[in-house]
Amino acid sequence: MHISYKKLWKLLIDRDMRKKDLCEISGISSSSMAKLGKNENINTSILVRICEALQCDTSDIMEIVKDEEE
Repeated sequence: MHISYKKLWKLLIDRDMRKKDLCEISGISSSSMAKLGKNENINTSILVRICEALQCDTSDIMEIVKDEEE
């Protein structure tokens, strides 16, 4: 199983926002944004900051996806 942030990218598109905009309003670093872009694990405090900035829930920005071989 792995984490997917596709929901976050769709939400940004729907709100006409760029990744840079999200970094600015949430106060997350560009390295954290890079981890999100690679679907890597990230600290929950960063996810909370993103949710606060976008006024949404974690289920709105991420999901756990089963690997194909499972």
